[in-house]
Amino acid sequence: MPEDPCPCGSGRTVEECCGPLLTTERLAETAEELMRSRYTAHVYGNAEHLWRTWDARTRPAEVHPGATRWTGLQIMEVVAGGQEDDTGIVDYVATHEGGVHAERAEFTRRGGRWFYTKEST
Repeated sequence: MPEDPCPCGSGRTVEECCGPLLTTERLAETAEELMRSRYTAHVYGNAEHLWRTWDARTRPAEVHPGATRWTGLQIMEVVAGGQEDDTGIVDYVATHEGGVHAERAEFTRRGGRWFYTKEST
């Protein structure tokens, strides 16, 4: 797995990309980086990473990645969410065997950590 291409589509290996975020070796520096790691967590069924990176004010009591077989991620737009920002939006399309999931996701940074907050309306 570490030498495999990262599922998030960055072009880097898992070890160079989302792997250290999933194992808590380091934190996401941007909202987009967190979004990519959350997608990768869905691919690998890593519920712990999904739960840990979901804002406690909006996350469900339990997080279940499900049995969906994810096949690709495309980032459509990123609004703010940089190293100096406290909020950001990542508009993305994730494909899976059964179709497509498109979302405009909101992220917040608190205490130096990025969290998925909710789907933007």
